[in-house]
Amino acid sequence: MMITALITTAILTNPLASSGQSCDMKMPETLAGARTSVANDIVAVASSAGDFNTLIAAAKAAGLVEVLQSTGPFTVFAPTDAAFAKLPDGTVATLLKPENKAALAAVLTYHVVPGRLEASDVLKKKYVDTVNGERAKIVMKDGKATIGGATIVATDVEASNGVIHVIDTVMIPEKRDIVGVAIGAGTFKTLAAALGAADLVATLQTKGPFTVLAPNDAAFAKLPKGTVESLLLPENKDRLKAILLAHVISGRIYADQVVKLEMAPTVGGFKVPISVKDGKVMIGGATVIATDIEASNGVIHVVDTVIIPE
Repeated sequence: MMITALITTAILTNPLASSGQSCDMKMPETLAGARTSVANDIVAVASSAGDFNTLIAAAKAAGLVEVLQSTGPFTVFAPTDAAFAKLPDGTVATLLKPENKAALAAVLTYHVVPGRLEASDVLKKKYVDTVNGERAKIVMKDGKATIGGATIVATDVEASNGVIHVIDTVMIPEKRDIVGVAIGAGTFKTLAAALGAADLVATLQTKGPFTVLAPNDAAFAKLPKGTVESLLLPENKDRLKAILLAHVISGRIYADQVVKLEMAPTVGGFKVPISVKDGKVMIGGATVIATDIEASNGVIHVVDTVIIPE
């Protein structure tokens, strides 16, 4: 079959192109040829395409080749060589170093989603849950489908153990842990100080994952005068720790999952009730005012009140 015919077929059967949206989803010729190799796994298809040399090299350096050759199935949002070339000078070389294997794996697994999602499936979603643990948002921008800020330029490249969608930019997951994200926000200074006083910083820097109900500085300011100062005293360390752990839930729980719960057990053993009132989510008497702030080891939801366990 001629490559031109394959490209035409890919465009006509591409739901992102046929949906009336101008997505520019033309299949590169090398990928169009690879589409017929449905007996090959994702690594074989990507290798034969010729446009993913950097991706394959990165997968080898991260020890992910065998994973992507397993049964799966997987959906891979694959950055081309040109996408990797857009990264700042030296980035790829640095990531390929053995000492950066974990960081490289975190980036690559952010491009992999469990299961087989064809283009029509992707279009129905607002986000996908990646193997990395973080979510990648799907947004239509200027008539084009994007994921994690990258434009999807070709879709439905079939493999025996999944499907590949081609993207024009390498997606970078959040690299900072929960503590780093909170400090960087600038609105959690009291929380950061409290975590330090309770010796919980190292805990929230571990792999986790955790879901943190983070009171902002305004939330702590609502406590009775002198409460924060008292809690920060060494002799009140255990009480402070109990309060802070009442804001930490094991696992990565996003907002749409939180609202389905009636109660969540916290790391400190305190069970916080969850309810929805007047369109607002209430957790342990606190109102959730911001949600789904990603961190490398979990997710943060901001609350307007400090939760005090009984």
